[in-house]
Amino acid sequence: MIDLLQNWQWKLCFLSFLGASMEESFKAALDPIDYRILRELDLDGRISDVALGERVHLSSTAVARRRKILEEQGLIAGYSAGIDLLQLGLGISVLVMIELASQAEHKLVEFEEAVTRCPSMSYCSFISGDIDFLMIIHVRSFADYDRVYRQELSNLPHVAKIRSSFVMRTVSQKQSPPVAFHR
Repeated sequence: MIDLLQNWQWKLCFLSFLGASMEESFKAALDPIDYRILRELDLDGRISDVALGERVHLSSTAVARRRKILEEQGLIAGYSAGIDLLQLGLGISVLVMIELASQAEHKLVEFEEAVTRCPSMSYCSFISGDIDFLMIIHVRSFADYDRVYRQELSNLPHVAKIRSSFVMRTVSQKQSPPVAFHR
């Protein structure tokens, strides 16, 4: 029984059996080494298992096994490169706040399907408050923003109001908040 509980998947099942909530079960299933692995991968997703093992004080085999488990369980959702958009000519980031004329389910779905096809958009979320959606778009210039506004934003369905704010300077940008890696 003790050997089975060494595996965090069994811990999750066991805690669920005892009536613990999924959030409590999930937190209990990760040990401090898992959190250190996640933190290091967040800093450098291309790190080798050998280097990762050195940073978290495990063998490369143990790190590879843990990484695979974290991937299979969805904690590691994927790997990506941090692209410098300025060097690609997309030096202006714009926060776009969109209010819809109606929040009827079919109108929300139509808007969401259309917004995913906007080539200038890198982020869009349905949010609470006075506005319905927050988008981040990237443009080359103010003239390019005018083009994006006319060709992409103004053609989105069911839009009542569009407000935009231009990012003047990025103060800090993190893939994940550091608190995510503390137990």
